Amino acid sequence: MFGSTVRGTAVAAVVLAVFAVSCGADPATPAAAPTASASASASVPSVPPSASAVPGPSGSGPAAPGASGGPGALPGAAPEKVRDAFAGLQATLNDACTPAECAHFLGRVHDELHGLDAAMKADPKGPGHFPEPIALIAELDAQLAGDRSFTNLKKHQTLLISTRDRINTWMQGHPDDYR
Repeated sequence: MFGSTVRGTAVAAVVLAVFAVSCGADPATPAAAPTASASASASVPSVPPSASAVPGPSGSGPAAPGASGGPGALPGAAPEKVRDAFAGLQATLNDACTPAECAHFLGRVHDELHGLDAAMKADPKGPGHFPEPIALIAELDAQLAGDRSFTNLKKHQTLLISTRDRINTWMQGHPDDYR
């Protein structure tokens, strides 16, 4: 498949190193180090930690937004474009708080709202271009008081969902603002 066993082993070593670093492990430890010959390991390129972080899929769970880019963003990454963040929020419209998925759903809506908030604030048009959505998210945050636990999100579920729906309506009425 890779043309030779040595190259295949080198590729496997890089994949293992990236996986190990992204999971917080030291790729040089014996548990993460591949079993390869000296010649194969000599041809394995070094993977700097900053290049090896692998983001999770957007919406894969109620993870906190990245430093500036929304759900699943790497710390220090550029914020999403408003249209992309809005698409992520819209992807929650057909979901619901079912018994098996309620914590995931509410966490995802919260994260998508905050990803959109970050994108609007970082947009070249400026945060003043999106006054109502930013104000609605600020109202939500005031009610949540920094507590994004499932218990608190469930307690404020109606506010969380109505905030999402009101922002969706506002954005649909302002398509030139995010395209």
